[in-house]
Amino acid sequence: RALLDSQDTRWLSLQKGYDDLQAIVPTCEQQDFFIGSQKLSKAIVLQKTIDYIQFLHKEKKKQEEEVSTLRKDVMALKIMKVNYEQIVKAHQDNPNESKEQVSDEMKFNVFQSIMDSLFQSFNASISVTSFQELSACVFSWIEEHCNPQVSR
Repeated sequence: RALLDSQDTRWLSLQKGYDDLQAIVPTCEQQDFFIGSQKLSKAIVLQKTIDYIQFLHKEKKKQEEEVSTLRKDVMALKIMKVNYEQIVKAHQDNPNESKEQVSDEMKFNVFQSIMDSLFQSFNASISVTSFQELSACVFSWIEEHCNPQVSR
C-alpha cells in the first residue's frame, strides 16, 4: 500500500509539473492545439517547452549583444565628453590662444574633407529617375551615412 501511495504521489507530482509547464510556456496556451477539452500530450508540452527555452536563449543572446554595443557607445560618449570638457576648459582659460591654434583654412580643409567623403557616398547611392526614388534613396543614405557611429 505504501508503495502505491508513493507511486501515486510521484505521478501526481509529474502531472502537476506538466500542468505547470503548460500554464507557463506561452506556446502551450495556443488554442489550435486543443482538441475539444483535451489537454496537450506530454510530448507536445515538452517539445513546446524546449522550443520556448531555445527561443529565450536566442533572445537573451541578442539582448547581451545589444547591451555590449550600448556599453561601447557609452564608453565612446564618455571619452568624447572628456575631450569636449578639456576643449571648453582650454577655451575658458585662454580664450585668445584657442583662436590662433587652428586657422580658418585648416578648419575649412577638415570640413571639405568630410564633405567630399559624404558627397562621394551620396553621389554613388542616389538615383534621380523620379522624385519618389530620390526621396527613398536620400532617406536611406542619411540613415546609413549620417549617424554618430559613422561620423566617429
